[in-house]
Amino acid sequence: MCESAPSEEGSQPKENKQLSEMELMKEKFAKLLLGEDMSGGGKGVSSALALSNAITNLAASAFAEQKRLEPMAPEMKARWRKEVDWLLSVTDHVVEFVASKQKNKDGSTMEVMITRQRVDLLMNIPALRKLDAMLIECLDNFKDQNEFSYISKDEGSKQGGDNTNDKWWIPTPKVPSNGLSEVTRKWLQFQKDSVNQVLKAAMAINAQVLAEMEIPDNYIDNLPKNGRASLGDSIYKSITDDHFDPDNFLRHMDLTTEHKIVDLKNRIEASIIIWRRKMSAKDSKSTWSSAVSVEKRELFEDRAETILLILKQRFPGLPQSQLDVSKIQFNKDVGQAILESYSRTIETMAFTVMSRIDDVIQADTVARNPSFAATKKSSVLKENKIVSQKFPNAKEEVEKLNSSDVQTSMTLSDFMGWATDQLEGELNKDYEFPKDDGFNGLKPPPSIATKRMSYLENLGASRSPRARH
Repeated sequence: MCESAPSEEGSQPKENKQLSEMELMKEKFAKLLLGEDMSGGGKGVSSALALSNAITNLAASAFAEQKRLEPMAPEMKARWRKEVDWLLSVTDHVVEFVASKQKNKDGSTMEVMITRQRVDLLMNIPALRKLDAMLIECLDNFKDQNEFSYISKDEGSKQGGDNTNDKWWIPTPKVPSNGLSEVTRKWLQFQKDSVNQVLKAAMAINAQVLAEMEIPDNYIDNLPKNGRASLGDSIYKSITDDHFDPDNFLRHMDLTTEHKIVDLKNRIEASIIIWRRKMSAKDSKSTWSSAVSVEKRELFEDRAETILLILKQRFPGLPQSQLDVSKIQFNKDVGQAILESYSRTIETMAFTVMSRIDDVIQADTVARNPSFAATKKSSVLKENKIVSQKFPNAKEEVEKLNSSDVQTSMTLSDFMGWATDQLEGELNKDYEFPKDDGFNGLKPPPSIATKRMSYLENLGASRSPRARH
């Protein structure tokens, strides 16, 4: 009896922990079932939007404080993995009927209908889990690095640091006076390329899910009746001109602030939907019909989509457009809501990690060449040649991710073990995107005057759109 007592006492805290986690999970799902309205007054949001909000808010609390290139706090990492598993478990019950052959005892076969997880979830949820794990592992790789550190904004100002940096809430990277070592510099680029693969795949999945969501009626009801009214005379004239050049078009657009870029994106998306509805309007008396030929309208739509594509590629950290917000707000498909919010979360995480890596690379570049600090913005703007390309396809990106044997995670110690010639060969071989890839030839996005924040960095905009009904 005396020997069994410690075992019983030791198992008691474990049981209490399991009970507390069970109660927490019950509370979370009770809130979701009530549409975040714990009063029970029937004023909650839809289940789809409640799940979208839950994933978005969980990510905001888990990753908003990730201001340095360092591993996540163990307790925060454990919480993220546990709670995101709870929320993703809902997709196990979003199923569809498929035909299956069943063998009887007498040896005969018959076809029966069985349930299977819906195909979009079956393909994308495992891919998103893999992307999630790759990002967390990438952050873990920075555990043992000691060549760069961080200083607070106040300390950086006292030391005469760069006061033009508008990311005032993020610590400033500090590198040795002569810059980083060659090995660390290549390792940082290796990590950036790995995260870029994650960003591409997450962007492709998110874009596909949003494209498949239905356009809400209230968004359509608030559209102008023609593309000219949506775009404005100047933009409409440029897009419908006989000689259209997207490079020249965007060069003359004011893209100096985040707000202006999003406004242009909203106008173009609205005009695309207007033109599509006009092309599908068969009744000549319809308010959506038009005297402009279908061929010309298809040409205008193609030009507008080209501009929209370039904006998405050049500014991946932009807030959601009015169309995307409206789709998320009024979407009733639980599976699509989870896919959209989870892919958006990973996309933002990847963009944030890439931004942190870029900050260190920039600090290293300035340390090795101080004169670069004054010219970096203008040089980026001059070199940013616009190229019309296709947007990454979600299925292709997922297949490449699953079939890839490339090692996408490596600590600095592992990296130092590579031979220099092997290192350069692997970097050129594994992370040079194919010619037909949607991101081939893309230059870094130009600097804009305002803060380029992801929704996780700006807690004031961290929540998914809310709709009460």
